[in-house]
Amino acid sequence: MPSLARLLTTIAPVLSPAEADAPHVESWSPSSRLLVQRGDAELLVQELEAPVGDRGPARPVRIPAPWPRGIGQYAVAPSADVAVFSGAHALTAVDRTGAVRWEVRHRCWAGCASHDSYEEYAHDRDHRYASSGSAAFSADGALVWAHVRGPLEQDGQEGAAGMEEWLVLDAADGRVLARAATGSAAAGSIHVPPADPGRMGLSIGEGQDGAPLRWGRWDGATLSIESFADEDLVLSAVSPSGTRLLTVAHGQEALAVHRLVDGSAEPGPEAELHADAVIPRHPEAEPDDQDVEVFWDYEAGFLDEDTVIAATVESDEESGAGRHWIVDLAREGAVDPLLHPYPVAGTVRALGDGTWCTVSPADHVMRIWGLS
Repeated sequence: MPSLARLLTTIAPVLSPAEADAPHVESWSPSSRLLVQRGDAELLVQELEAPVGDRGPARPVRIPAPWPRGIGQYAVAPSADVAVFSGAHALTAVDRTGAVRWEVRHRCWAGCASHDSYEEYAHDRDHRYASSGSAAFSADGALVWAHVRGPLEQDGQEGAAGMEEWLVLDAADGRVLARAATGSAAAGSIHVPPADPGRMGLSIGEGQDGAPLRWGRWDGATLSIESFADEDLVLSAVSPSGTRLLTVAHGQEALAVHRLVDGSAEPGPEAELHADAVIPRHPEAEPDDQDVEVFWDYEAGFLDEDTVIAATVESDEESGAGRHWIVDLAREGAVDPLLHPYPVAGTVRALGDGTWCTVSPADHVMRIWGLS
């Protein structure tokens, strides 16, 4: 039985596509989420309230960036008063005034000896297209988790050059509280923060070589990491209660839900859905085309504790319009088509309160949806 989408609100971007990336949502829980847009020289941050009619988000806060967009990644604190920029050489925390609160320097992702400022490598191709790490704030804003290329500058000559590490830092002053090797060779990474401030997910992309997943726990004294038996899994989301993880296999053939008990993942997935077994052939595919494949997009999420929203847009594009799906975990992973009232381009981002958002690639307009 198809599920029907209902448009709840439309949010126009503050910055145009010519001067900024598309807006996205940074979320720690359904009650703690921000709408963020990266401009050429700043971040625009807005509180994203529950949609009511056409009322948009709150007035944006502007946080100056230490270098232009296209270099590294960034993370915004739940309080929206500070952002951490994860760059080629350093983690740099900047407040609304543009003041640098703290900086932790690490080995360059582009492999150079060192640079003291962006201007020194602004026109260097290796830096612009370098690998990168990432960072995220904990749900309470007290910690910053960061994936960096070691050693840190504070280590002097200690540590293996190029070894990647996962850091837990004090968000107030950048002090390193804990660190551990990730055992990865990243092209890039993303953090997926749950509502529990002592937990964090790290999804690492190694290009064609793999996608190691790390699940971290910080108890105030010790950082412990789970590696999911070194399987190549992309972490898409954490459920609102923090008791389930949603992953997509690196090859995109399977979507899986993993149960967490006392913050640790139980062996094996709670549910695993192989695309070729649960998704029908695209209705617009050529009947005699035997090479038509179907696979999951990496972007998926929890609408609520027992409902997942997912898509097969990437594999559908050769045949026609991209399709979206509702997975009902309470019905043993039953998969139903999700129908929007008009074509929706791109993937979807679940917001954890029964709603989800889409962003138009053409004009960066964000739309928030709910089930009809």
